[in-house]
Amino acid sequence: MKLWGGRFTKETDRLVHNFNASISFDRKLFRQDIEGSIAHATMLAKQNIITDSERDLIVKGLEEIRDEISEGKLEISQEYEDIHSFVESELIRRIGDTGKKLHTGRSRNDQVALDMKLYIREEIKETDALLKNFLTTIYNIMKDNIQTYMPGFTHLQKAQPITLAHHMGAYFEMFKRDRSRLTDAYNRMNLSPLGSGALAGTTYPLDREYSASLLGFDGPTLNSIDGVSDRDYLIELLSALSVIMMHLSRLSEEIIIWNSNEYRFIELDDAYSTGSSIMPQKKNPDIAELVRGKTGRVYGALISLLTTMKGLPLAYNKDMQEDKELTFDAIDTVKSCIVLTDKMLSTMKFNKDIMAASAAKGFTNATDAADYLVNKGVPFRDAHGIIGQLVLTCIERGISLDELSLADYKAACPAFEEDIYEAISLTACVNRRNTTGAPGQQAMEKILKHYEEYLSRH
Repeated sequence: MKLWGGRFTKETDRLVHNFNASISFDRKLFRQDIEGSIAHATMLAKQNIITDSERDLIVKGLEEIRDEISEGKLEISQEYEDIHSFVESELIRRIGDTGKKLHTGRSRNDQVALDMKLYIREEIKETDALLKNFLTTIYNIMKDNIQTYMPGFTHLQKAQPITLAHHMGAYFEMFKRDRSRLTDAYNRMNLSPLGSGALAGTTYPLDREYSASLLGFDGPTLNSIDGVSDRDYLIELLSALSVIMMHLSRLSEEIIIWNSNEYRFIELDDAYSTGSSIMPQKKNPDIAELVRGKTGRVYGALISLLTTMKGLPLAYNKDMQEDKELTFDAIDTVKSCIVLTDKMLSTMKFNKDIMAASAAKGFTNATDAADYLVNKGVPFRDAHGIIGQLVLTCIERGISLDELSLADYKAACPAFEEDIYEAISLTACVNRRNTTGAPGQQAMEKILKHYEEYLSRH
C-alpha cells in the first residue's frame, strides 16, 4: 500500500520502487515511528479531532504492532516503501478505517524528521554512557600511575619526563570535551517537528506544545519549513562523532607505537590482539589499527551529508533520505570503537620499567639541567648552549646525562655541583612541576580529585 497513490494511474516501475524505497534501513525506526504516532493520536483526541475511543483503538493497535515486531512475531515487509507506510498499513489492516485517521494533520515529512530526532536522542545518550565508562577506565589508569615515569614527546621525539597518569590525562580531557559536544547537540536538537506538516503546518487545531511534551521535547520547532528540512542536528552529531573518532585514532596510533618492538611500553591482552598466518612470533595491534582505519569512514559520513545538504532548496527534498544509512553506520561504528578501545585499554599491561628507562635514556632531563644552571645564576641562553654541548658529549660516548661524571660537568661549567644528579633525576624533574595541569604528584592528585567529582556529577 502506498500513502500517495490517489493521483497516479499506473504502478511504479519496480526499479523505481526499489531505488526510492528506504524500508531496508529505516525499518530500525519502528519504535520511534510508533512512539511518535501514539503521541500524535493522543494529541488529536485532546483537541477533539478524533474521539477518545478512536484514540484508544489506534494506540492499542500501535502498541501491539510494536510489541510483535520487537518479539519477532511480525516481520517488516520489504514490499512497503518505508517504515511509516508499513506501520500505518498494518494498523489499518487490524483496526479498519479508524486507522486511516491517524495521519490527520501530519505529513511524512514531519514524521520522518520526528522519528530521526527521537532515534538520535537515544543514540546520543547511549554514546555518552559509553564515553563515561571509557573515562572511568582512563581515570583508573591515571590513579594507578601517578609515579609511572615515561618520556613525553614532541615531533615524536623524546622531550621531557612525564608520568603515564599525566599522559592519559590528556585523553581524559579530550573525551570529556566529546561528552560536552554530544550534550550541546542534544540540547540544540530537542525541539519537536511534529505538526509541521509537509512544510506549511495544517488547518487542524493541533496542540504542538502538548505533543512535544509527550515526547520529552523542550517544545515545538518554531518554523514549519525548518521543522521538516533541518538536518543540522545530524551534521552536528556526525561532527561530534568525527572528533570522537579522531581522539580514538590518536590514542590507537600511540598504542600501535607503544606496542612495537622498538618501544615495548605495553603488552596487549591476547583477547584484543591477533597473530600472523605466517609469522608465529607476531602479536598485532589489529583492534587499534581498525579503529584508526574506521575513523575515515565516520569522516566520510559527515562530508557526505554536508555535500547532500549544501544545495537543497527549502523545504523537504528526497535527497534527505540519504541522511539515514550513513548516520546509522557512523553511530554503530563509533559505539563499537569506544567499547573495543575501552576493553583493550583496561586489559593492557604497561611495562613501567621500560617506560622509565626510555625517559632516562632520552635526555628528557636536559631542560631541567639547564634550569639548574639558571638557578645558579647562569643566563638561560648560556645554560641552553652548555647543556646542548653536554648532550652531544653523551651521544658520542653512548651514555645519559645521569652517567656523566662531576668532572665532566665542571669542565663544561664551574657552577655544577654534586646536587646536579638529584636535580636531573626523573622523580625531581616530574615532581617539581606542580602548576595546574602539570605532571607533578601534587598537581596530579588535585586533578584526579577533580576528575572523580566530574564522573560522580556527570
